[in-house]
Amino acid sequence: MSESLDRRAANLLGALSLAVVDRVSAEVETAAGQTSAGPAALVALHQFLGGRSMDDLRSAVSLTPSGAVRLVDRLATAGLVERRPGSDGRSLALHLTAKGRRTAKRVLAARAEVVGGILAVLDERERKMLVGLAEQLIGAITDERLSEREAGREPAGGWLCRLCDADACGRPDGHCPAATAASSAVSAAKP
Repeated sequence: MSESLDRRAANLLGALSLAVVDRVSAEVETAAGQTSAGPAALVALHQFLGGRSMDDLRSAVSLTPSGAVRLVDRLATAGLVERRPGSDGRSLALHLTAKGRRTAKRVLAARAEVVGGILAVLDERERKMLVGLAEQLIGAITDERLSEREAGREPAGGWLCRLCDADACGRPDGHCPAATAASSAVSAAKP
């Protein structure tokens, strides 16, 4: 690939990524009635962190410990999250309330609507091509993020799947490219 094509592809991907993030952020914040990490926290608790610790949530949405406490305080005040005793008696487990589950579902629906609207200009063949390319890129990004963690660095932004619709990506059926890459890395690391 020529240098000018590389630069153009990188620039277009950067602009597209920023446009998608801006639109998704605006809509999920409106759907959640929460800003910043609030929508991702609700989705993460709904999809895979329900009953887990404040530290797990902090890591998923890339907050400091004090930032996570403030976020959970806001979510609890809004009636979206409740703290319950954790498994060891000393920790706290975070659980969505019924209102929190409904809100997390609205966040997922808002994200799907925004991204679906963006993809509407592509025909089925183009969407299939995009799926293959996105799976390849997400797998590579997951590998990079795992390497960062191995080196003792926390990847920027929190967990890659913090706003994902696990059913849409096929995670329960073993089709999630991030989970597949992570599983492959774990398998390769075993002697």
